[in-house]
Amino acid sequence: MLAKRLIPCLDVKAGRVVKGTKFLNLRDAGDPVEIAAFYDKEGADEIVFLDITASAEERDIIIDVVANTAAEVFIPLTVGGGIRTIEDIRRLLKAGADKVSINTAAVKDPDLVNRASRRFGSQCIVVAIDAKRREGGWEVYINGGRTPTGRDAIAWAKEVESRGAGEILLTSMDCDGTQDGYDYELTRMVSEAIHIPIIASGGAGKLEHFYEVLTRGKADAALAASVFHYKMFSISQVKSFLMERNLVMRPGIVTTFA
Repeated sequence: MLAKRLIPCLDVKAGRVVKGTKFLNLRDAGDPVEIAAFYDKEGADEIVFLDITASAEERDIIIDVVANTAAEVFIPLTVGGGIRTIEDIRRLLKAGADKVSINTAAVKDPDLVNRASRRFGSQCIVVAIDAKRREGGWEVYINGGRTPTGRDAIAWAKEVESRGAGEILLTSMDCDGTQDGYDYELTRMVSEAIHIPIIASGGAGKLEHFYEVLTRGKADAALAASVFHYKMFSISQVKSFLMERNLVMRPGIVTTFA
């Protein structure tokens, strides 16, 4: 069995980490560099850094924040938000990102996924899918969850895999920030439809939620924000809980869960 991953997410707006519910009602959670360094020391497997308003505001991602974060962490760093071109990807990788996450630009120009994977390798290219339930399935949204596209989320996941994406960051907009659990059905259906890894996002609130999305939801990694930022759980607590239930986790700082 491949090891499962545990990934804190840093949603960044105006240089600060923020967190909301269903992509709305954002509140401050701290400095991104300090928070990333803390998670690195605590044993996170990766960190995802998303500039959540860059695409909607049609501006570049904050390269200096990315560079400062990359200088402080020694685990893989995935960066997204405001990426539109091959040059944007090159700049982020040069600044210290290990992978880039593309959402809005991929929907507007699907061939960007092909060009990026050919230039930098599939292992560097993550396609983020923000999905909202609708009758008969889930619809893809872009611009930080502001704009519906009419695209079916499962069909879009299949397409970006065929275009060279190396991983999918799948966020349930319905579950995001609710702490009521991930959308296990959405995650399972996407996972069963494609062959590349799935990072499940949106809804973590209990230790059991991580276990459920990695087993019933068939995700390869579980991403969370609020429960880590506001100290509901530590990385080591979640890892211990999962390991006690016979899930294989990547090595890290793990303490016995009590």
